[in-house]
Amino acid sequence: MFVIHGIPGSPYVRSPLLALEEKGVPYTLAAFAFGGQRSPEHTARHPFQKMPALEHDGFALYEAQAILRYIDRVAGGPSLTPSDIRQTARMDQLLNIADHYLAPRITGPMAFQRLVAPRFGMPVDEARIEAAIPDGAVAVGEVARLLDDQPFMAGDAISLADCHLISQLSFLPHFDEGRALLAPHANLSAWIARMEARPSMAATSWERLMEKQGQALPPLPEVMLVQV
Repeated sequence: MFVIHGIPGSPYVRSPLLALEEKGVPYTLAAFAFGGQRSPEHTARHPFQKMPALEHDGFALYEAQAILRYIDRVAGGPSLTPSDIRQTARMDQLLNIADHYLAPRITGPMAFQRLVAPRFGMPVDEARIEAAIPDGAVAVGEVARLLDDQPFMAGDAISLADCHLISQLSFLPHFDEGRALLAPHANLSAWIARMEARPSMAATSWERLMEKQGQALPPLPEVMLVQV
C-alpha cells in the first residue's frame, strides 16, 4: 500500500494521488490539517516541512517529482513516462516548469488567494494577485506553446507531466484572473477540460478528499461566488 502524507486540496499532494489513480493501484491519504506540515511527526518525514511525503513497504521518500517517478517505476498499471526519449525530455521540462514557474507565479500568489484564503477566513492580498499576473501570463503562455496541438503534455498519452501540471492549472477556470490568463490559449483550456473528464480527477478533487476524511469543504463567501 502506498501512503501519501499531506493536506487535502494541496496541488502537490494531488499530483501523486493522480498518478496512483491513473495506474489503478491502491493507496491511502494520511491527511492532516493546515499547519500539520510543521508538526514533529511530519518534520521527521520531511525535514523541510513541505508536502507530500510517501511511505511504501518500509521505504520513505519526499519531494514530489521523486515520488511521481518512484510510483511510475514500481507500481503496476500503464506507464506514465513516454517511451520516446524526446517526449520524456519534454515531460521532465514541464515537471520543472510546474515547480519553478507555475507554483510561485500562479498557485501561491493567485489561486491560493482567490480560492483557498477566503474559505478559511484569511485575508486576500489583492496587491499580490495583481503583481503576479504578468509573470503568470508568461508561464501559462509557455505551457500552452509546449502543449501545441497534442492531446497531452508530452504527446498522445497521459504522462507524469499531465498529473503534475493539472494539479496547479485546474484552478485557473475558477477565478477571474485565471480565466483571463487562459483566454488566449484555447488549446490549454481544452486540455484542462480533457483532464477534468478523467475519473482520476474526480477521485482526487478537494471536495472528494475532504469527504473521505469525514469533513466538508468550507464554501467560498458569497462575495467571492460572484467572481467564480
